[in-house]
Amino acid sequence: MSEFEFGNPEIIEEEVDILIIGGGMAACGAAYEIGPWIKAAESSLGRELKVKLVDKAALPRSGAVAQGLSAINTYLGENDPADYARMVSNDLMGITRDDLVYDLGRHVDDSVHHFEDWGLPIWKQPGDEGKKLVEGGKPVRSGKWQIMINGESYKWIVAEAAQKALGTDNIQERVFIVKLVNDKNDPNRVAGAVGFSVREHKIYVYKFKACLLVAGGCVNIFRPRSVGEGTGRAWYPVWNAGSTYAMAAEAGAELTMMENRFVPARFKDGYGPVGAWFLLFKSKAINAYGEEYLSKEGAQKLLEPYHPYNKAYVTPTCLRNHVMMDEMINGRGPIYMDTVTALAKLAETMTPKEIKHLEAEAWEDFLDMCIGQAGVWAGENIEPEKKNSELMPTEPYLLGSHSGCCGIWVSGPEDLGAPTEETHPEKDKIPSHLPSGWHWGYRSMTTVKGLFTAGDGVGASGHKFSSGSHAEGRIAAKAMVKFAIDNKDWTPELDTPVEELVEEIYKPVRNFIEHKDYTTAIDINPHYITPKMLQFRLQKIMDEYVAGVATWYRTNAKMMEVAEAKLEMLKEDAEKMRAKDLHELLRAWENYHRILAAEAHMKHIQFREESRYPGFYYRMDFNFIDDENWKCFVNSVYDKKTKTWTVFKRAHVDLVDKTQSYNN
Repeated sequence: MSEFEFGNPEIIEEEVDILIIGGGMAACGAAYEIGPWIKAAESSLGRELKVKLVDKAALPRSGAVAQGLSAINTYLGENDPADYARMVSNDLMGITRDDLVYDLGRHVDDSVHHFEDWGLPIWKQPGDEGKKLVEGGKPVRSGKWQIMINGESYKWIVAEAAQKALGTDNIQERVFIVKLVNDKNDPNRVAGAVGFSVREHKIYVYKFKACLLVAGGCVNIFRPRSVGEGTGRAWYPVWNAGSTYAMAAEAGAELTMMENRFVPARFKDGYGPVGAWFLLFKSKAINAYGEEYLSKEGAQKLLEPYHPYNKAYVTPTCLRNHVMMDEMINGRGPIYMDTVTALAKLAETMTPKEIKHLEAEAWEDFLDMCIGQAGVWAGENIEPEKKNSELMPTEPYLLGSHSGCCGIWVSGPEDLGAPTEETHPEKDKIPSHLPSGWHWGYRSMTTVKGLFTAGDGVGASGHKFSSGSHAEGRIAAKAMVKFAIDNKDWTPELDTPVEELVEEIYKPVRNFIEHKDYTTAIDINPHYITPKMLQFRLQKIMDEYVAGVATWYRTNAKMMEVAEAKLEMLKEDAEKMRAKDLHELLRAWENYHRILAAEAHMKHIQFREESRYPGFYYRMDFNFIDDENWKCFVNSVYDKKTKTWTVFKRAHVDLVDKTQSYNN
């Protein structure tokens, strides 16, 4: 291919009613659900409603469920949605949107029932093996909210249903949407999106009435623990580049709780999941001396400052991390998962055949969802019934669908969440920039008209996992169709000419073509920087100054001043990124998104002057929780013209009585 063809891509423009950006569980949920609502809408519109799903990967293996799962972590069954809201709030140290969490709790089971209908094998208790959940079949629970599945093909099954419902002609794979475009006549409205093919030299420009932005969370903004041939190995999917947060911020959407991050404790080196081991196999975490450190007197004393969260029925994830880190820092590491004792105890009442099956399940837990961990076990001669495995907290991740709650501020359900005189007697004292309620129009719509989100995109809630993300996508789909109907006479106009958008997207390509002959070594050039090297710089800044593994997740105001200055220089140098091929163009734009997501994270930590999430990060200059002044939502808005952030508080309101959380 000539340089001319490389530098001047084909431009394809298309107008649709609704655009779905992403291919994970939320996108599949929206694609599946939207069909019936479209048909109902067509009679009032007098024409077909056009919907397009665009994914930078391939739908069957896109998103966090791509590699498979061994459990569905959100299935309420006999449980109360109010209890679910209490659990989520407790695990996230008291700051969540009860309206969003409760609403998800009352809808999520329906998605799980669909999964089973589509062919997902769900474990059942003895005697119920042939009975579906909707028929009264009792699942094998690994915890109050979790059920076990055989889920290696989980995403394939869910994606197939989405493809059948939406139609393959309406799904565009291998196109990376990198920028939302606001409306020419209304700057607080989205009118289009632009991206490029990662296989062909083509740029796609879409205009729409509504858009669902569900491109996942953010990984690899912090330096990973893995080095050498393992560089880039992470727990959450490595292709999650913060695109959801960055594109929403640039469009003007209000972000929330971006200071929150998730630091999961996982099997060391392979990042293998621990949930099934703790919940199903009833394994315990122990220190180097064989002590169950969470039950030690010292652990209880360590957690006293975090009352009342330390008294919850289940200790919050960050507090469990806090105790684990204290053990390691004070010389009582390494930390181990006591697989030997757990399997031996389970085997006491089993036949040899049942024991063999149990050992197979121990391996399948990884083969279903993290095959690299099985490779570590095999490579290190680890048999879980004979040898314990190390645990280690990972580098931080930004997400809103797991044990984290960063994301975008969205409109909640109509029947929940608006503070009244009864629920919030002092609502008149809320500063004028705060809303009187959490519902301002269409469910799941951001503060920008026409821009919706779900899954990792929805902030101030959490513990949705795979099933909850799918359900949120379905909820958003219904709302988007209503929005499209209500705006049937509106015509989108892009506020930026297509030619300018093309030049911006292909700038890394231009940088390469213009300067590639300046040196004989293609990767060493004073006029450009490779995406790989720029990402290393970002990770080093975040790791060393914004509470990464290098500082045991600790930072302070002075360290973040350094980070702020370094990020400014990094943004300047990012303008000089090169792309010698489409793969590097993909990496370059992932870097742009990661930098903006990282900056939002840093700005929020700067603003929140407390350590609400010990074990996830510590503000060492404010190493305490301040419920009186900081039990609030920290929100922000980005101005893409001035490239500045405005960070502020929003009032927190409990809609569900939380005292029950501590009396279970």
